[in-house]
Amino acid sequence: MFQQDYIMRQVEMLTQIVAKVLGKETVEYEWEEEAQSAADHLYLRLMRLVEEGRLNEGENLLFEELNPDNSRYLEVALAFYAKLNSLDSDTLEAHGFSRREVEEGLRDAAAQFGLKLE
Repeated sequence: MFQQDYIMRQVEMLTQIVAKVLGKETVEYEWEEEAQSAADHLYLRLMRLVEEGRLNEGENLLFEELNPDNSRYLEVALAFYAKLNSLDSDTLEAHGFSRREVEEGLRDAAAQFGLKLE
């Protein structure tokens, strides 16, 4: 339990660091309802998959569509991993995901954008 809490805090700290690099105060993704971009569509699809408990499918989709030339995709990744991190450990495990995978996925996504999170 203690280790899970530690990893959860690590993920929260890492998402805040990346948000600051992007010049944002929060990790919340802001999308335009009227003029949606490809990143907006990806965000909405990911949030739907999380709601449906299809976490691994969501992560696979994220990495398939991740565009390291567009920082909006990093914002999508941050929001996705922040959402996963907000789930309790039992829910994550029930859907085939672990707290450690949340941390590793966040690090891998950031690395695609040239950010090495230590």
